[in-house]
Amino acid sequence: MAYAAPIFFLHVRDVIELILLVFALIVQGVALVHAITQRSDAFPAIGTLPKGGWIAILAVCLVLTLLGFGPISLFGLVGIAAGLIYLLDVRVGLRDLSDGGRGSW
Repeated sequence: MAYAAPIFFLHVRDVIELILLVFALIVQGVALVHAITQRSDAFPAIGTLPKGGWIAILAVCLVLTLLGFGPISLFGLVGIAAGLIYLLDVRVGLRDLSDGGRGSW
């Protein structure tokens, strides 16, 4: 009976890693698609990296996550952070710029 604990632990770890992988791919994919569809002149207007810089960062992180480094690796965590920074900061700034500064804040 004592041998069941490591098997259960490995199964739980695999499920958690799968959930994190799906989350990482969704965040990075949505951020990359949003960055591709935005105007190039809007990025310097809000004081952030240019459009090409964001696309490069998000694309490299997405590819490294897909190549099997996984969400728990250094590349996966950097990719999640880059995607969340884009979605929570840059996307909001771009939206406020296109709305004329009438954001939800």
